[in-house]
Amino acid sequence: MKTAIHWFRRDLRVSDNTALHEADLAGERVVPVFCWDEAILRSPDVGGPRVAFLLESLRSLASNLEALGHRLIVRRGRPEDVLVGLAAETGAGAVHANRDYEPYARERDARVAAALGARGVAFRAFKDSVIWEEREVLTGSGGVYTVFTPYSRSWRARAVPAPRPRLAPARVPSVAGWASEPLPASASELGHPCDVGLFPAGERAGLKALDEFLRGRVERYGTGRDTPSDDGGTSRLSPHLRFGTVNVRTALERLGRARASVTTEVGRRGCEVWETELIWREFYAQVLANHPHVARGAFRREYDALAWEGREEWFGAWCAGATGYPIVDAAMRCLNATGWMHNRLRMIVAMFLTKDLLVSWQRGEQYFMQRLVDGDLAANNGGWQWSAGTGTDAAPYFRIFNPVSQGEKFDPQGVFVRRWLPELADVPDRFVHRPWDDPGRRMARSYPARIVDHGEQRERCLRMFKAVRGAVEA
Repeated sequence: MKTAIHWFRRDLRVSDNTALHEADLAGERVVPVFCWDEAILRSPDVGGPRVAFLLESLRSLASNLEALGHRLIVRRGRPEDVLVGLAAETGAGAVHANRDYEPYARERDARVAAALGARGVAFRAFKDSVIWEEREVLTGSGGVYTVFTPYSRSWRARAVPAPRPRLAPARVPSVAGWASEPLPASASELGHPCDVGLFPAGERAGLKALDEFLRGRVERYGTGRDTPSDDGGTSRLSPHLRFGTVNVRTALERLGRARASVTTEVGRRGCEVWETELIWREFYAQVLANHPHVARGAFRREYDALAWEGREEWFGAWCAGATGYPIVDAAMRCLNATGWMHNRLRMIVAMFLTKDLLVSWQRGEQYFMQRLVDGDLAANNGGWQWSAGTGTDAAPYFRIFNPVSQGEKFDPQGVFVRRWLPELADVPDRFVHRPWDDPGRRMARSYPARIVDHGEQRERCLRMFKAVRGAVEA
């Protein structure tokens, strides 16, 4: 009997899954497997919210597969050992998987392919998590884009492929005798306790969230995405795209249908802006794939020489939401309590850490990966390097957000700030982002004083960058 294994990684769904579909076409029997990789579980970049979301998505996946007559095999160990062993047990002639572009994943997949090949088993990898891979959208001279705007124009000039068919019901019954570990009861059993409430996880929840967003909320995305107090202003789909419970092809196909029924210019603008955010995701994926050194240091290598002057206690205050700057503190407390942060706030807190507190962007990048449910190396790294001014298509080093004016612009009545900083509940709107100026001193004593002065730190930041630029130019 012709048997193909499908190795689930960042594609935890049964619909619109390229490698799974190809495995079903290639064999009379598909053997779905998920492997707990100890190297990933032990990584300092992995945290409880992400592991917990993954675990719940696996429960959903196992149920969806069972409904189609398939059985998810769960094992733990080195993937090359697990897959070689399972291929021998099942008589599979090939292992199918969707490509992952992170440096560790590429090294792992090379080991898996070599181990399988030594035993006559093929390893077949497919494009799936992005529309266009690292060298499919190139400049006119054949180079890789490092600036987003021309990349997005070239990206949009191509036709997006249609979603892949849903996995068909099993033609051959699953074999109960193949060993499979039970899914852990909680992320704690995997060494990653989760202390936040989770987004609804799994393919069904992801598709429901997508459809609810496209049913009308997408039409105000152009402005709502910048308002942190607007809970419906963003799609909240990032965890589903990160773990592949929703595929980007499906998202774009359904966006196209929603856009066709929009009748207002504001609505059309909202659809376009959301599409642009999906293209940013692809842009950062191709940056990581083509320039893997960004996972270890600055894209612009000269900025690895920056002499970050920040203090350890400043970093601790930033993590805890105790800097004395309300919009920063509210954002960090939200992250710590929920595992998620609004995109505008991610930019504000990242720029504050790097350009006000003068702490390396790599410290913040790792903290985000540990706390975010949607932590994704490419997107997270790209966002941090943009904010720090060290990356491709980055904000210039001299662009430094003022945390007070950012709060006043995007949370003018302090709705978001008051939600997460009850100490400021009685401060009037005009002082909620600068409580130190309130003549009535209605700021609760428990709210901290500012740990730095923005104006002073801005000048220190400029000197820090100019020292590196001067050394390079000399």
